[in-house]
Amino acid sequence: MKLCGVEGQFERLPAPLPMWRASVDLKQWVGAAMAVKETGGRLLSVWGTDQRSRDGHFVISAAYAVQEGLVWLALPLGESETGFPDLSTVFPAASRMQRAMADLLGVHATGVSDTRPWLRHNAWPANYFPLHEGATGDEHFPEYPAEEYAFTQVEGDGVHEIPVGPVHAGIIEPGHFRFSVVGEKVLRLEERLGYTHKGVEKRFEQTPPLLGHRLAGRISGDSTVAYAWAYCMALESVVGVKTTESIQWVRALLLERERIANHLGDLGALGNDAGFAFGLSQFSLLKETWLRQNKKLFGHRFMMDCIVPGGADVSFSKASHDELLRQCDEVERDVHLLHSIYEEHGGLQDRFIGAGRVPPSLAAELGVCGLAGRASAQSYDLRADQPWLPYDQLDVQMVTHRNGDVAARAITRFEEIYESLRLIRKICEHLPQIMHQTKHEFAHLHGYGIGWVEGWRGDVLIALELYNGEIRRCHCHDPSWHNWPALEHAIIGNIVPDFPLINKSFNLSYSGHDL
Repeated sequence: MKLCGVEGQFERLPAPLPMWRASVDLKQWVGAAMAVKETGGRLLSVWGTDQRSRDGHFVISAAYAVQEGLVWLALPLGESETGFPDLSTVFPAASRMQRAMADLLGVHATGVSDTRPWLRHNAWPANYFPLHEGATGDEHFPEYPAEEYAFTQVEGDGVHEIPVGPVHAGIIEPGHFRFSVVGEKVLRLEERLGYTHKGVEKRFEQTPPLLGHRLAGRISGDSTVAYAWAYCMALESVVGVKTTESIQWVRALLLERERIANHLGDLGALGNDAGFAFGLSQFSLLKETWLRQNKKLFGHRFMMDCIVPGGADVSFSKASHDELLRQCDEVERDVHLLHSIYEEHGGLQDRFIGAGRVPPSLAAELGVCGLAGRASAQSYDLRADQPWLPYDQLDVQMVTHRNGDVAARAITRFEEIYESLRLIRKICEHLPQIMHQTKHEFAHLHGYGIGWVEGWRGDVLIALELYNGEIRRCHCHDPSWHNWPALEHAIIGNIVPDFPLINKSFNLSYSGHDL
């Protein structure tokens, strides 16, 4: 079988989406990346696994989205080898993922110019690697001098730097932004993230597989449904469990409600960052009402732990069904009204239009995905591209725009709310009147599985490796890995005071980027 330019023994994983896995050699590793790029495919993620106690080597993995579905390629390194061919020359988004792999696993891409640590931040010695098999996460290290991070210097007449963070006001997670400016005009932005490395991927190795969905659902709280579904999909594909159709309808309902909640919150925040506090108050009210309905119907404002291995831990009645539909009507009416107010507000549009533009060509080069990608003419939406049950019965209408600025990202949010409301109405036609968690026998917890879900930000990916009933590797990938670099480009040529607005128009995850 030949996929993405590789001729080999591909294993079809028993997942609801078309997914394959194969081992490759060095030549195939590089050739596959080039073939995927040439045929319009995308890099989803790059990660590594320490398999030295089992097979005597490290394994580097890459997941690609191609026309046929998802392809997971595994490159076993030779014994004692810690280097592998660089993918960032083909897919620039791979650069930070490879730097993180060097910090966590001690394997590195060869020939790269940027070897600075990405996640380590002097939290552990340079010769300690948290994802080695022998690491426990409980090690204690003596204090040692902090290393200076070599930010790129911009020189010239009138150029100066503005450092922002890593500590921010309020409860926002830490991130450092180094602006190089002339006056208020931004010449360059360099980000540094990963300040609160939580050890989540090592924690998975200490978690029973049937409880892993709870940890996955807490990686990035605003995407708990997407992560839990991706984890359960991966686990179910390992053991070949096929969920019932009613379960899939319920999972889709939760995912679309999560999408709407985040879009409502972001549209309010965008109004506020442009000096339109009325928008913040109105959208905050809509989001709060939406979340309270989640709490009432599903037991949690963010719907945590509602998606479980093999099922969904929720129940419905005729009354709850009617409440869902009634709320959809109310929210749609209010969002349409607010949409017209946003469109007709001259001051707001003056701030939105042209700000933080990522042209389609740049978005394609950087691999920008999800909402931000679709606002820059990147026509990728897993629900429409590779529709799985129940999306294969919903005819999802993908929302895309070309201008790639704050205005385009705002319009995309409005239109995705309308589409998700339509989907929820269709889903409600198929919801069971009474449904509780479906029990399945999860025997033979051994092998590989992968989950792939279109979260509200973009592709959420979880690759799972089980060995004799234990999690040996659970790699979780957030779409923010692809989109944080785009923010650095989006701010160039804009003024410093527009950064909060441009940043919010992406609304990327710190937590999902820092496991």
